[in-house]
Amino acid sequence: MPMACKRGGVYLVNLNPSKGTEPGKMRPCVVMQSNFLNDVEHPSTTILPLTTQLIEDAEPLRFRLIARNQLKYDSDVMLDQTRTIDNQRIHGDMLTLLGAQEMLRIELLWRIVLGL
Repeated sequence: MPMACKRGGVYLVNLNPSKGTEPGKMRPCVVMQSNFLNDVEHPSTTILPLTTQLIEDAEPLRFRLIARNQLKYDSDVMLDQTRTIDNQRIHGDMLTLLGAQEMLRIELLWRIVLGL
């Protein structure tokens, strides 16, 4: 587990066991919680899972990330699958860090999904 995650960072997370329509298995996830909580090593982290099962034109439920750094495949962020996980589920180092424009778009879509 990384010492402290970074907001906008993509990390591998073990989402097993899953129930029903929840995404499971080890998969990349975007950290969404504030760096205030990350920096004080809060014991849980709010994430959005990624999937390589791409769906075109699926906003606001999906946002496309292009493969880069250690994120090996183009992936969709699943904005309707928010989870807060225990930090023991996070494995390894950051795969990539999303840019400011990507985070702004994800935040906008996430607000739509959450009704904020």
